[in-house]
Amino acid sequence: MKITWLGHSGFKIDIAGQCLLIDPFLSGNPVFPDDRLSEASEGVTAILLSHGHGDHVGDAIDIAKANDLPIYTMVELAGWINGKGVENTTGFNKGGTVAIGDVKVTMVNATHSSSTPDGGYAGSEAGFMISGEGHTIYFSGDTDVMADMKIFNDLHQPDIGILASGGHFTMDMRRAAYAAKTFFDFKTVIPCHYKTFALLEQSAEEMVNTLDGVNVIEPEVLKAIEF
Repeated sequence: MKITWLGHSGFKIDIAGQCLLIDPFLSGNPVFPDDRLSEASEGVTAILLSHGHGDHVGDAIDIAKANDLPIYTMVELAGWINGKGVENTTGFNKGGTVAIGDVKVTMVNATHSSSTPDGGYAGSEAGFMISGEGHTIYFSGDTDVMADMKIFNDLHQPDIGILASGGHFTMDMRRAAYAAKTFFDFKTVIPCHYKTFALLEQSAEEMVNTLDGVNVIEPEVLKAIEF
């Protein structure tokens, strides 16, 4: 299994024969190299979107059209994307699980906001539990700490957490570390939604120092983390 950061909250996850592209904000992303755009969609089999904001929908529509890829997301956002010419969309909702080959993806709650890049209704913000190859990854999406996270751990037992940690719009490093320590039993934590812009946190040092016994990996853009 491989997890590759694309900057901000964008990831490629190679798992159980699938290559999932999550929240691919690439064009206009200051930490993603413009001359490597094609690498982001290389080998991708499906796209997941956590919510409708432009820094998460990003290049998803263009990538889906160019590569005939399915998009899985909140049902209202899926309808909007379908109206933009992406025919293969699957809308589901919190608590729902979809199978993408041998990978199971469950949509879970997040606490944030959501609208389409043109200001339309995008349903609600969400996170994902992604299971395959004996691992479960919690992709938090944009969120603050929630008591719901205890339920997520009880039901899914994720061993890897990809946590929004940049502050201002989401949890900061302190709050994300609190969530990881209080509600989960992660073996690995990968921070995201940071470094992109100056108002976001630039280092995961506080998280590293707080989460004793957890492997906190500060990802590098386009450098795969292997499990």
